[in-house]
Amino acid sequence: MTSNAHSSRSFRNHPGAAAVALAAMTALLAGCSSSDDTSDPLAGEKAEGNTVVVGSNNFAESILLADIYGEALKAKGIKVSYKPNIGSRETTYGLLKNGSITVLPEYNGSLLSYLDPKAEQKSLETVNAAAKAKLDPKLTLLESSPAEDKDSVTVNAETAKKYNLTAQSTLADLKDIAPELVLGGSPEFQTRQQGMVGLESVYGLKFKSFKALDAGGPLTQAALKKNTVQAADIFTTDPTITKEKFVVLQDPENLFGFANVTPLVYKSGLSQEGVAALNAVSAKLDTKTLLDLDSQVQLESKDPLDVAKAWLKSVGLG
Repeated sequence: MTSNAHSSRSFRNHPGAAAVALAAMTALLAGCSSSDDTSDPLAGEKAEGNTVVVGSNNFAESILLADIYGEALKAKGIKVSYKPNIGSRETTYGLLKNGSITVLPEYNGSLLSYLDPKAEQKSLETVNAAAKAKLDPKLTLLESSPAEDKDSVTVNAETAKKYNLTAQSTLADLKDIAPELVLGGSPEFQTRQQGMVGLESVYGLKFKSFKALDAGGPLTQAALKKNTVQAADIFTTDPTITKEKFVVLQDPENLFGFANVTPLVYKSGLSQEGVAALNAVSAKLDTKTLLDLDSQVQLESKDPLDVAKAWLKSVGLG
């Protein structure tokens, strides 16, 4: 996700349909999944005692990853509470800085772009080093996983057919077409470097208009499917891409950078045992696995907490 994404990955609301929208809502209301904390996620209270507060942004994949982190910590006997489905990076970063959240699933390159929009992203190592250097001193990044989920500009099947766009087509191929297209995405995508700002400055794309929807979630997916928008910010591990025959456009200039799933941590709130537990999760999580887990939640309507527990058990971390 560009989180500014992978937008926050940019910040998506990955729910693949009503099922995941329901899962996210249920998590928020503490009816199922991770949310055993019914307090206002924006209230900003610090965790009590030795409780580790695991937060998530407002999209399904983030909620799932938070469940994975939280349950991995619980397996080590660490007390955990959850603040799920909070909002975008613009909100959650502040809650991390003041200690209201202890752990948050992040996307390294997207986080760096948020902290320093002009930072170059040449390698995983340099991205993480640069992000750590820009972080508030109370925060740190743990080990990145091989799993990546990037923002993308994706077109629907109708648009792809009309303009002869394929999986090999690039964002540059939209330059003459963009004035005829409505682009959809989260409100933040409109003002982010890893969003419309970068699409214009890097690729020269000027779209007909922008429609504010959600962060890659059911609103964006539905608008793209119905052709209300012809292009949209969709996250690359979104299973609806294959289901709806959407076409993801290549990003040869690497505007959307790196987007490795990485725990962002309030340092004083997590023990070394907790650090080790989350690093062990990162070592086991790859992109293929993440897509499979996302599909279980978004297409099969499984509870993200159940999916998290089953996967952790399968890799010896539950």
